[in-house]
Amino acid sequence: MLTVNILEAKTQLSKLVESVELGIERSVVIARNGRPVAQIVALPLSPVKLGVRLGMYAIPDNIDLDNDLIAREFGMLSCCGF
Repeated sequence: MLTVNILEAKTQLSKLVESVELGIERSVVIARNGRPVAQIVALPLSPVKLGVRLGMYAIPDNIDLDNDLIAREFGMLSCCGF
């Protein structure tokens, strides 16, 4: 645990936050006149939820089959590569 005074924390805030974020420091204590008054700690990351829409959509074997229809629906010309 690293302890810094307020002036150092003000001038080095980005570096201090980065060191906590990367796990170099577990926390940084900020002191005023040698007395700890605040602490910088990393917040837990939110877990990424994969597959929450699993089974809700059907993906065709060839996703390009409807390109002409989509181009017409959006007013695009077939000369544009659709």
